[in-house]
Amino acid sequence: MVAKTYTVAFEGVEAHQVEVQCAVTPGLPAFAVVGLPDKAVSEARDRVRAALTALSIALPARRITVNLSPADLPKEGSHFDLPIAMALLAALDIVPKDAAESTVSLGELSLDGTLVPVLGALPAAMSASEENRVLLCPEASGKEAAWVGAARVIGAKSLAEVIRHFTGQAPLPACEPGEVRRADGQKDMRDVKGQERAKRAMEIAAAGRHHMMMNGAPGSGKSMLAARIPSILPPLSPAEALETSMIHSISGLLDQGGISMQRPFREPHHTASMAAIVGGGRRAAPGEISLAHNGVLFLDELPEFSRQVLETLRQPIETGEVMVARANAHVTYPCRFMLIAAANPCKCGYMYDPSRACPKTPICGNDYLGRISGPLMDRMDMCLEVPPVSIQDLDLPADGEPSAVIAERVAKARKLQTERFNDHPKARSNADAQGAVLEDIASPDSEGRDLLSQAADKFGLTARGYHRVLRVARTIADLDASPDVKRPHIAEALSYRMTPTL
Repeated sequence: MVAKTYTVAFEGVEAHQVEVQCAVTPGLPAFAVVGLPDKAVSEARDRVRAALTALSIALPARRITVNLSPADLPKEGSHFDLPIAMALLAALDIVPKDAAESTVSLGELSLDGTLVPVLGALPAAMSASEENRVLLCPEASGKEAAWVGAARVIGAKSLAEVIRHFTGQAPLPACEPGEVRRADGQKDMRDVKGQERAKRAMEIAAAGRHHMMMNGAPGSGKSMLAARIPSILPPLSPAEALETSMIHSISGLLDQGGISMQRPFREPHHTASMAAIVGGGRRAAPGEISLAHNGVLFLDELPEFSRQVLETLRQPIETGEVMVARANAHVTYPCRFMLIAAANPCKCGYMYDPSRACPKTPICGNDYLGRISGPLMDRMDMCLEVPPVSIQDLDLPADGEPSAVIAERVAKARKLQTERFNDHPKARSNADAQGAVLEDIASPDSEGRDLLSQAADKFGLTARGYHRVLRVARTIADLDASPDVKRPHIAEALSYRMTPTL
C-alpha cells in the first residue's frame, strides 16, 4: 500500500504542491528517491535513515521507494527531508495515514532527528491554506509561517515530537506569528541642512513612487538624502507586507519569523553582478530589484555599474516584474520598486566648480555620464541637480522639517492614490498609471496643456517623457490636495525633467 503526504517545490515566490508517495515493497533492501530530485533531495534518504535510527526505528529489509509527484517538476532543497520521513512513517504504520495526507510539511533533518529551519515557510503556508491542509515545519520556521492567518501551522523541534504529536501522546500547539519588527534609529530629514529643492523633490518622489536621478559634486548630500527616504515613506499595507515578506522568506532574510511594515531599502554596491541585481544563479534566486519590491532601490555612483547591469533595469522599471530565464528555470519575480540613483557630474566630480574643474571639461562629464544610456535616463521621472552646501549653511542649526511632518503629507497623497486606483488593481500609485487611466487622472487644464506642448516641442520630449511629466504633475497636485492638474503643477514637473542630464 502507498502512503502519501504533501510538501512544496518553489518556483520563484510560488510554492507548487508536491505529493510525496512512499511504498515499502518486497525485494532487495534499498531506499530510492525518484521524481527529478536534485543532489540535496537525493541525500535526504541518508539523513532520514540516520534520524530514524537515532529514534530506535529500524527500517525493514525491503525495498523503499519514495516518489515526488509531479515527476517532471524539479525538486530542490533540503526541506524535503521531513515530508519524506512523514511518508515513510505513514507507510510503516507509525503515524496515521490520514493525518499524513492532511499535512503539508517541510524541514531539514539532522542526523539525531532534530529539525533544522529552512527557507520558504511563508509561501509554503500560503500553499497549505489554499489546499486546506495543516503546515508542519521546524519550530524556528513556525513564527514566520503563522503570519498566514488562514493556515494552521504546527512547529516541532525534532522528529520525535512529530511522532508524539500524530500518535496523540503529546499534541503540539499551533504556532503564533513572530513580532512585527520596528525600525530602529531611522535617519531624519531634519539632519539635512540646506538642499530645500532636493528635499522637495524627495517628497514628490516618495508620494508618487517616482524614479529619480541625483547629479551633483562629491559631498553635496546625495547619499545622505537617499538614506532618509525610508523615514518619509508610508508603512506597508498588510497585503504589501505579506507580498514583500514572501520574497524575503525564500531569500532567508526574515529574522526569527518577524516581518517588517517598513518599506525595504536596498543599496547594492556598484561592483554587484547582473545576477545579484536582477536575479539568477543556479536556483534563479531573487535579485536586489525584487528584494526592493514595494520599497526603494538606491544605486549610488550609477555610472560605475556595468553597462550590462544598467541595461537590464529598463524592462523591470516599466513592467514591475522580471523574468529570470535559465536553462533549467523560468521564474518571474515582482519588482515594483522606486529607483533612486546618484552620480557625480564627471569622473573627478568637480565639473561645475570653476576653482577645481579639470581641464577636460566638458568632455570629462560627457564621457562619464555617457555610460548611462539614453533609454535608461528617459525612464527617470525626475532628475535633480544637487549643488554643494556652503560652509555657512553647515554652521546653521538644524531647523528644517522633520521626517514625521513630511511623511504625513506623503501619506495623505498616497491615500488619495489608493482611493483613485481602487478599480484598477494593477496600479497602486501615480507612477503606475498608463494609457486611458493616465489621461483620465492627469489631464491638465488648458494653460497647463499649452505649457506642456511648448516644452515638448522646445526640448524634444519623447512620448515616454511626456507621460512621466504628467505622472509627476499629478503627484504634485495630490500634495496640494488639488483635484485638477494645473499649470503650476506642470511647470514644477517640467523643472525636474528639463536638465542637462535628461
